[in-house]
Amino acid sequence: MALDRWIALVFVAFCCVYGYAAFFTMDDLLPPILRRNPVWPSTFPKILSVLGIIVGLIILFTAKPKPQDDEGTDGAIDIRRLGDYHVGQAVGLLFLMVAYALTLRPLGFVGSTIGFLLIGSIILGERRFHILIPVAAIAAGSIWYLVQEVLGIFLRPWPALLM
Repeated sequence: MALDRWIALVFVAFCCVYGYAAFFTMDDLLPPILRRNPVWPSTFPKILSVLGIIVGLIILFTAKPKPQDDEGTDGAIDIRRLGDYHVGQAVGLLFLMVAYALTLRPLGFVGSTIGFLLIGSIILGERRFHILIPVAAIAAGSIWYLVQEVLGIFLRPWPALLM
């Protein structure tokens, strides 16, 4: 079985576990007054799990086209040539995501997000800092404004020392 089908199988299994949690365990703690609402906190996870299972099954059971050339290169990842891929960038981004999650409280949303966008772009190879810095600042500020002011969800913008 090709790598994309293995990934789809793992994705379907994850969506099944996520769907089980959304359908059977998330709504047990709701107070009785909220059980009459048409939209519950588990509505979006339910939709995501069903759509994820559908997409995963489509990938799993769709027939693959036959390779045209004799080499058999159908876009699959060749484990013997793993060094040719950008594994370092992928691992760097994974560590950066963990660092972003850990720095949200101490640095605040705006500082952490600007740092994440700057360092992530540098890892991916962007070197035009005169464009990179304003774009990261505008993106972080815009997202904070939408979440804080438009949606009304409190999101600490600055480090805890400044507030």
